[in-house]
Amino acid sequence: QVQVVESGGGLVQAGGSLRLSCTASGLSVGDLNMGWFRQAPGKEREGVSCSHWSGGVTYYADSVKGRFIISRDNVENTLYLQMNSLKPEDTAMYYCAAGVPCYSNDYYYTQAKYVGQGTQVTVSS
Repeated sequence: QVQVVESGGGLVQAGGSLRLSCTASGLSVGDLNMGWFRQAPGKEREGVSCSHWSGGVTYYADSVKGRFIISRDNVENTLYLQMNSLKPEDTAMYYCAAGVPCYSNDYYYTQAKYVGQGTQVTVSS
């Protein structure tokens, strides 16, 4: 059974940092394109970042470029999202997506094969 489980969300003040984790079972993160997307109340979902399985391509939404870093640990079978300089507008539920089309200029998270239940990130001003 394939499962991806997010963790690491929480409440943080603006300017702070959080690291989200996505731990996978039943699949190898090193073999799949992986990514994160988010959804805030009343807003459309937004593809935040993705990483090609080869490690050669990463995508970041303009809204997070220079602040967020996606990485993976193939031994731990975990995907990470380091979020720095957080802003109130980063408040959202963050989801991990596995098996997604990931390109340097776009990320089709809606085509993910597997999606987790999400972890809430709340940034206070």
